Amino acid sequence: MTHGLVMNVPAPITFYDALHGEVARRSTAGVDGLLLHVGRATDDGFQVLEIWESKEKCDRFFAEVVGPAIASVSGGQTPPGEPVIAEFEPRGLIIPSAAIAV
Repeated sequence: MTHGLVMNVPAPITFYDALHGEVARRSTAGVDGLLLHVGRATDDGFQVLEIWESKEKCDRFFAEVVGPAIASVSGGQTPPGEPVIAEFEPRGLIIPSAAIAV
């Protein structure tokens, strides 16, 4: 079953940019199970929307790649702000270029 999440993070967009780059560097072989990732600046930080093939693949990627990338980018310090995460079951996902419709 597909899994979605929206993260609102009260940290500068420059933190997102650095984290995004570090995650990309650590996942050159691809990201197993990720169907969609969108990041954007907000008035108080940034927001990330992701759709995954399953919650298990999402959780594994966060544990193995995102967590260590956050530690690296933040220099071992506490990240700039705690994210507020909302999980959901995606409906109506269509990605024509990837021939994916859920």
